[in-house]
Amino acid sequence: MLAESEHGPCPAGKSQENVLKPLAPSFTLGISAYYHDSAAALLKNDEIVAAAQEERFSRKKFDADFPAQSIRSCLQQAGIGLLDLQEIVFYDKPFLKFDRLLETYLAFAPRGYWSFQKSLPVWLKEKLFLKSELLNALTDLLPKDQRRTGRSALRERLRFSEHHLSHAASAFYPSPFQEAAVLVLDGVGEWATASVFHGEGRNLKALQEIHFPHSLGLLYSAFTSYCGFKVNSGEYKLMGLAPYGKPTYADLIRKNLIDIFPDGSFQLNMDYFSYCTNLKMTNGKFEKLFGGKARQDEEPLSDRHKNLAASIQLITEEILLKMTRQISRDLPTHNLCLAGGVALNCVANSKILEDGQFKNIWIQPAAGDAGGALGAAYVGYHLSQKNERKPAKGDAMQGAFLGPAFSNSQIAAELTRLKARFHAFSTEEILERTVQLLSEEKAVAWFQGRMEFGPRSLGARSVLADPRAATMQSRLNLKIKFRESFRPFAPAVRREDLAEWFRLEVDSPYMLLVAKVGKHNIPAVTHVDQSARVQTVHQETNPLFHRLLSRFKEQTGCPILVNTSFNVRGEPIAQSPADAFRCFMGTHLDALVIGDFLLLKEEQDLSLQNFYYTQQEKD
Repeated sequence: MLAESEHGPCPAGKSQENVLKPLAPSFTLGISAYYHDSAAALLKNDEIVAAAQEERFSRKKFDADFPAQSIRSCLQQAGIGLLDLQEIVFYDKPFLKFDRLLETYLAFAPRGYWSFQKSLPVWLKEKLFLKSELLNALTDLLPKDQRRTGRSALRERLRFSEHHLSHAASAFYPSPFQEAAVLVLDGVGEWATASVFHGEGRNLKALQEIHFPHSLGLLYSAFTSYCGFKVNSGEYKLMGLAPYGKPTYADLIRKNLIDIFPDGSFQLNMDYFSYCTNLKMTNGKFEKLFGGKARQDEEPLSDRHKNLAASIQLITEEILLKMTRQISRDLPTHNLCLAGGVALNCVANSKILEDGQFKNIWIQPAAGDAGGALGAAYVGYHLSQKNERKPAKGDAMQGAFLGPAFSNSQIAAELTRLKARFHAFSTEEILERTVQLLSEEKAVAWFQGRMEFGPRSLGARSVLADPRAATMQSRLNLKIKFRESFRPFAPAVRREDLAEWFRLEVDSPYMLLVAKVGKHNIPAVTHVDQSARVQTVHQETNPLFHRLLSRFKEQTGCPILVNTSFNVRGEPIAQSPADAFRCFMGTHLDALVIGDFLLLKEEQDLSLQNFYYTQQEKD
């Protein structure tokens, strides 16, 4: 499934003369770009050295541009240059995507002609000749005196993986499993919208696919758009809205929009959708079926929207359970890996876990297109270079802390430049003072260590608060995040305290499972259906955050903190100290803890404040 370069087959194995010598490390770079969530990921042999999304550097949410800054960051963290890479692997194949575009427009002709006429020049200029575009962009990253000879070297090392293979690789290879079934579900890759793979050792084999236009991801996105949220970013809002409604439209969906078969495969009725022929997800027939036009951004959410959300969530869970039960029958394995955008639906993930068909489930934390960069790198190392694989204990993601970090000296220099007023403390004092602020019901921004890879803040770029405070959820949503009041927050809990506080028996380090809240009262993280999106914090992967939770428990008896991303609506998560200070000053956050420094809002120069009420992008 991995394309050969035009200069010959992919390299095969190591030469015999190197068997008794220490082998030089193999560096493999994976890239995702040009659709949404551009990213880069770097492997040293099969160890993840670094991974980052371009949006964190460019400050453009879901940035689709070539991830130049992410690549530079990954190379810098490894201490290597671009020409030290053995392979560079792009996460999908543009020719296959172009094939799908042409066949789709032919199938639906003459509908969509104007959309086709508009998109064709873009494809011909930018996408069809993507190899040249990539080579140009990569060459620009080289020092000027290396560009002429370097371009030829980069051409030799550039490969292309298939989209769903990249997703599957991102789920299987970092997982703790020697052997597993892999399920990939997203909007669409080249042709595939759902795929089943079998991973064993270094091998990863595709078994089954569902093809465009029949897509569970696009079906969910259609309802996301119809309920007034943005496609590719608002699906998690729809999931959060679902518990407020009842699935009153589920039968209508089954009867009119989708045929669901016993094995979980399905077929959409395309009479109700427009995404094949124009930029809209749904059409007038869809609106008539569900009793009105699509909700506009910022319009009030009615019971109808809540019920629509509940209905499509139920249908999604039904399809996933049928799929995973069939996979369990087909493959004699106790292990399941998940990736693709649909794998970020933590409610559906929990239904799969509760169903019990698989003893062990592992979900790629960067399940969307950003994770495709990591999968592409793994495809290069294991399938192209044919290197063997040894599963990591736990998993290979290192808690997803794979981005850049900043030293105390770098932080102090930047805060000084920004005219911030800050106090320096020892790490022990930082922990004590942070716990004191949290116990006083202050909202504290927490910026520590390496940045997370993926859409979730996991205790490196987080906003923290006391989960016992009854008004904390609404305060964080309205005064700090500037977003809809119904949106839930996640609890970060010490792994050793999980069973006492939540009805969950397995690790959930990446906030990809939900669980019912136990007997304790933690209203700031308890959703309307008495569930919570749980993050288990492990001493091995995030020792400082684990120590903070331990100190908070010592003082309050509660081993849990509200953990939400350190950003405001419409902006990416903070990446640098400058991002952190700007977000701190533009919100009602009470304190910022960054490295070994503490900033209190009350001590800052108020002229530096820059509130987001009118500046934020509506998303």
